[in-house]
Amino acid sequence: MHDLEKLARYKMPFGKFKDWALIDLPEEYIFWFESQGFPPGELGELLAMLVEIKVNGLEHLVRPLKN
Repeated sequence: MHDLEKLARYKMPFGKFKDWALIDLPEEYIFWFESQGFPPGELGELLAMLVEIKVNGLEHLVRPLKN
């Protein structure tokens, strides 16, 4: 699966937004992770990528991949 598809379909595995698709996470939550440190592994890599997508206003490229 391509990384953009993963951002659209990968579900947050824990926390307040458990089971939310990563692309749907609130910006404040994503930027909090950025300031605190991303979790290790694939989830952290995807969240770091998501920061760049949100900062650059590119969510429109990911949202259609949810279906």
